[in-house]
Amino acid sequence: MEQQLTPKEIVGELDRYIIGQSEAKRAVAIALRNRWRRQRLPAELRDEVAPKNIIMIGPTGVGKTEIARRLARLAGAPFIKVEASKYTEVGYVGRDVESMVRDLTELAVTMVKAERAGTVEARAQELAEDRLLDLLLPPARPSSGLGGPEALRDLEFTGSAAETREKLRRRLHEGKLDDRLVEVELREQGLPIGVFSNVGLEEMEASLKEMLGNLLPQRTKRRKMKVSEARRLLAQEEAAKLIDMDEVTAEAVRRVENSGIIFLDEIDKIAGREGGRGPDVSREGVQRDLLPIVEGCSVNTKYGMVRTDHVLFIAAGAFHVTKPSDLIPELQGRFPLRVELHSLTRDDFVRILTEPQNALTKQYTALLETEDVHVAFTPDAVEEIAEIATAVNRATENIGARRLYTIMERLLDEVSFEAPNMRGARVGIDARAVRDKLQDIVKDQDLSRYIL
Repeated sequence: MEQQLTPKEIVGELDRYIIGQSEAKRAVAIALRNRWRRQRLPAELRDEVAPKNIIMIGPTGVGKTEIARRLARLAGAPFIKVEASKYTEVGYVGRDVESMVRDLTELAVTMVKAERAGTVEARAQELAEDRLLDLLLPPARPSSGLGGPEALRDLEFTGSAAETREKLRRRLHEGKLDDRLVEVELREQGLPIGVFSNVGLEEMEASLKEMLGNLLPQRTKRRKMKVSEARRLLAQEEAAKLIDMDEVTAEAVRRVENSGIIFLDEIDKIAGREGGRGPDVSREGVQRDLLPIVEGCSVNTKYGMVRTDHVLFIAAGAFHVTKPSDLIPELQGRFPLRVELHSLTRDDFVRILTEPQNALTKQYTALLETEDVHVAFTPDAVEEIAEIATAVNRATENIGARRLYTIMERLLDEVSFEAPNMRGARVGIDARAVRDKLQDIVKDQDLSRYIL
């Protein structure tokens, strides 16, 4: 269930990581809040409220993907990012569009399973400890090899078996037995079957694995390992036994159907023109296949039928060559909200380098501090980096904020390479240092096209 954040609070959270693009942030904030509102409607009206799917239009590197990714994290909802260009029309070799719903459902099952594992963790640890103690101190019968009394030959326990077991448990808690070797019997993982290649037959492959897994007896394997590793693996095995997978599956499907978000990137790449050849041949076919998924249909997954009526679709594309009106009219109608993201300016680059919690200058400073090298950027250095990024984007290809990665790597190339030999050093980077390192490359247009 989505957190109860107001649209203003959602925009505020997005502002911590993404600079500008207020129109897009408002649109996704309203869409997310509407999902929370829908859950509080009477049942008969709730089913009638369809999600307002969004198309984000803007050049690469301006924050389209980041907005959707941060939104899903805020929502705590099942979220998957896919590229429209990797899907093919039914009948062609490649992945069919229904597989995105199967992937989303698989992700939701993993999410719910991890949550349930957290609730049974304490009990699973207790059961794992008991199994370990049985290995280290078998009840009243000696064993040869690893485990049993031989594994405890230097501990010199005295007293009753119960007292010995409790002393052993305390040592286990204190970590004094972590490096001892034990022989553990663990269940083997599922069969490594890969009969079918990636040709849209994922469900058949999954069904075959499940069928053969149920027909064949459960196999176990004995492995020698340290107590610390055995404790972790046994706890995982015990947690899996405690989790009711039927409940997990039902909850995961419910979340997908009511809270799922699919971010469909590069949608402009399937906005093909009539009479296209080669890779264009199935573009319109992919759009036709997408139509029922976005409109709402039932998709068969290994966890049962999943309805997509209330899955929120956020599409994004640069639309350099094509435009949204090149999509088939029916698909355009399924994305009623359109927001335009603007190209980044020099001032935006300055803010991107300094303001967000994950700002690039903070990232590189933290990375180099792990080698005890302290890097400090002056305000004029940040402005110079922004100026160069703007100039290179204008002169070559505009790749938005991604240009900053290229420039920062080039700027800190020498420091990053020599950092292990510079422990304790303090490196100040000002505008002059930035110009000395990058100006020659920027001036040479041919060179900058390859390097920056």
